[in-house]
Amino acid sequence: MFRKILIANRGEIAVRIIRACKEMGIATVAVYSSADKEALHVRLADEAVCIGPASAKDSYLKMDRILSATMASGAEAIHPGFGFLSENSKFADLCEKCNIAFIGPSASVIDQMGNKSAARNTMMNAEVPVVPGSKEAVTVAQEGKKQADICGYPVIIKASAGGGGKGMRIAREEKEFIHLFETARKEALSAFGDGSMYIEKYVENARHIEVQILSDRYGNVIHLGERDCSVQRRHQKMIEEAPATGLSKDQRIKMGEAAVRAARAVGYTGAGTIEFLVDKSGNYYFMEMNTRIQVEHGITELVTGVDLIKEQIRIAAGEKLAFKQDDIMIRGHAIECRINAESPKRNFLPSPGTINTLHLPGGNGVRIDTALYNGYTIPSMYDSLVAKLMVYAKDRDEALNKMSSALSELLIEGIDTNIDFQYELIHHPKFLSGHFTTSFVEEVLEER
Repeated sequence: MFRKILIANRGEIAVRIIRACKEMGIATVAVYSSADKEALHVRLADEAVCIGPASAKDSYLKMDRILSATMASGAEAIHPGFGFLSENSKFADLCEKCNIAFIGPSASVIDQMGNKSAARNTMMNAEVPVVPGSKEAVTVAQEGKKQADICGYPVIIKASAGGGGKGMRIAREEKEFIHLFETARKEALSAFGDGSMYIEKYVENARHIEVQILSDRYGNVIHLGERDCSVQRRHQKMIEEAPATGLSKDQRIKMGEAAVRAARAVGYTGAGTIEFLVDKSGNYYFMEMNTRIQVEHGITELVTGVDLIKEQIRIAAGEKLAFKQDDIMIRGHAIECRINAESPKRNFLPSPGTINTLHLPGGNGVRIDTALYNGYTIPSMYDSLVAKLMVYAKDRDEALNKMSSALSELLIEGIDTNIDFQYELIHHPKFLSGHFTTSFVEEVLEER
């Protein structure tokens, strides 16, 4: 087992990883930008190293500085968390060349699954259903339009190297395709340095279901059930549930088996997520694979009792999975609300600032992952996610009541947040019924 791990991230996920390491008796090293010198992850780690100025491109995305901090501190491994360098194959490759364990899959697997066009082809070969679309990436709008004409409108234009809703546009008519393709391509070039795109048939009124997998170096692959991530705004998830409502037993079995096949097909190691779209007829299609820990991993931990961060570390250290598929039991129901520093009343404008009052809810079955504390100043240059509020109960109805109570108790003053909007969403009749799709949030906003 590793003696010391460097966490190449910030915010609540860095805090989450540090706590897991402490429970395992592993020393931790935090890295931070000049804007994060007072951050909680810096205070909790055994050591902390400043790696640059506030801008992420000059700090958290600086591979050489992170690797230098790792070697100087004597850390044997790097946990990348999510975002930043977590799905950067070059960084994973550099870690290997520097004899540093990267807590995640190999660079070749990240490349294969991070490029959406290559991932689609891999899934088709593994007999995992995919949405009809282009077989190869395209960089020219007219070539993309030919693929769109074959698929039939509406289509979704996606960045091959994309994620987090960036480099993505929906073309509903032929006349708007060229403009939307160029807009998405420019955004992809800016965000990922890669302007290759691919085209898919857009599945209307779909549900977004993802399956959590774990795989070790010895060919053992298991899944830990599914999460419903359909409550989204502009392709950014807002509320997640485990297990998903409305899926039949047969659907669950088939999607779990497909996720395991997908992981085996690429020789995956570590924790990963296979994401599917489920149409109104119940057909499911592979969408993408996230080769890292997910923001919403905590609700799977609540319903399975498996600590996914610790399992990531054990797998990276060369240990075998300690359990088989038959050992995984899904019990109860868990819900997560993402709490963002933003103003829903002002078109979700980010709201950085200083926390002058903070009260976190508690009680049986309530978990909150956050890096906030009284007096902390949220920087303006990073993601607006400030907390993940999770609840666990014996069934969905009780979990919804518990989330309602927890949101009512959560108090963050000094900034604007989406707490009230989340409260509105979980009390909406469509959400309460469990019959909602990825268009749910936009429908609520139109109602308002």
